[in-house]
Parts: sequence; structure tokens; C-alpha cells
Amino acid sequence: MAEVEIEDTFAEAFPMWVSRVLITAENEKWALNSARAATGFAVSIIMSPAEAGIERMVPAGETPDGRPGVYIHIYHNMGFGLKDQLIRRVGQCILTCPTTAAFDGLAGRAVKRLKIGGSLRYFGDGFQKKDKIGDRIVWRIPVMEGEFVIEHRFGVKLGVAGGNFLILAENQKAGLEAAEKAVEVINQVEEAVLPFPGGVCRSGSKVGSMKYKLPASTNHLYCPVLKETVPETLIPKNVNNVYEIVINGLTLKAVREAMKAGIEAAIKVPGVVKISAANFGGKLGPYKIQLKTLGI
Repeated sequence: MAEVEIEDTFAEAFPMWVSRVLITAENEKWALNSARAATGFAVSIIMSPAEAGIERMVPAGETPDGRPGVYIHIYHNMGFGLKDQLIRRVGQCILTCPTTAAFDGLAGRAVKRLKIGGSLRYFGDGFQKKDKIGDRIVWRIPVMEGEFVIEHRFGVKLGVAGGNFLILAENQKAGLEAAEKAVEVINQVEEAVLPFPGGVCRSGSKVGSMKYKLPASTNHLYCPVLKETVPETLIPKNVNNVYEIVINGLTLKAVREAMKAGIEAAIKVPGVVKISAANFGGKLGPYKIQLKTLGI
């Protein structure tokens, strides 16, 4: 297998407010059904109302109510925007889902705590009851199935969004296989999520536009179909496919670990030519994750 070039460049990431929600349910099936709904339409804050993703499953022995669960992350660049998204997503996608309950997943790591359950309790129309599970204050909201249990407050903190790397491959088959292998291992990294569909982005963007009044547009420097058209193209002659893996995390450490794991998996696939990363000269965010420092 030919050696894959790791470009001497950096991924440019930025801070976003994040809340980690623990969804529990009667079984993993319904926890995941709710998690997938609650993290929908949340791939990029450029056009989506939030960024979100599924972190990992949680065994029944590690949840407040002794049932299997799943951690999800919801990100927003403004605190009030995150509160709004939490209320909407928990209220529409978790409260409505059979057998689920919702708990704060940040424990003592939050810098502030928002009354999410305290707001959604009004759905109980006066029949809701305040209770405790362990040391957690919860609301029991009557629903047709029985009760929806939700914690009174959910913690938020500053997380890291936009960690990324680019997989440059000879063809789509190799590129997609490498991207899928990367996603598979990143999904095992705690405290990190992949907001794009299946964890893979085919339409990486740049800040702004050269022609239109847009907040973002296609990253033309990395479009293989333009390598003969754009003089400053960054696509090698033997590359015909590029996928971007975008990673958000509760901490910079988690994002770095996820990037390292994903790149190590991707470069093992025959047909991968090069690994690079998207950055904008430091204009987008303060975190500059140098690929050469990941220890690959």
C-alpha cells in the first residue's frame, strides 16, 4: 500500500455552546429512534437551526432510571439559541417518543443550567408533578402512554465545533470506504459527535462567496471537477474524490482524539492519496488543530 501524505496544515475549529442530553427508554431501539429525531436537520449552523449528533449508547447500569440510554449533543453559537433548540427538540422529539425520559448529561461540568424541563412541564396543563430521582429534580408529565420524566435543568458549556479532515482519494469507491471506516472508529470516541449525514460531508464549504451574497459557498479549491478550471486548485492530478469529516466535541481533547482515530482508519484504505484539513487562515475560529501534532 502506498504511503498516504498527511499535509502540514490545520483544521480550524471554533467554540459553540453545547448541551449533552441523556435519553433513556424501555430499550435501545426507542432511545435511538428519539435520538435520531432530536438530532435531525442539524448538520451546520450555516443553514440549520443547530448542530447536533449522537455520541454513544449508555448501558442501563449508568443511567438515572436504570434503563438503556443514548447521549446526544446539541450545539448553538448563542446561549439563548441553544435554549430554544433544546426546548423544541426535547419537546417535539423526545417527549413525543414512546417510553423515553430525558436527563442532563453534563453533570457537574456545566457552566450554567437552563430550565428545559421547567419550561416543558407546562405541557402537563397543571397535572405535572415535581419529583426527585436520586439527586436530580425532575418533572413527571402525564401523557397518554403514562408519564414523561424530564430533568428540571439541563447544563450547558462551551464546546468545540468544526474539527475536520479531508480525505482525498483516487475515486469515489475508495473515498467513501475510507470515510465510512473513519466514521466507524470516531463513533467509539467519547464526547465527540459527527453532525453530517452518516458522519460524512461531500459539500465542504468556504466562508462567504466570490460571486454572491452568501455566508458560505462551495470550497472550489477542493472540487475535483474544477481542477482543470481553477488555477489555484488544491486537488492533485490523481485525485477525483474528496470527503470531509466534521467533528464536534465537548472538549478540544475529544475533537483531537476523534480526528486522530478517523485519520488513522482512513489512510489504511487503498486508493486514499492524501489527508488535508479545511481552514480559513484563522478567520473562522481560534482553535488550530495541526494534523502533524495528532501523533499519526
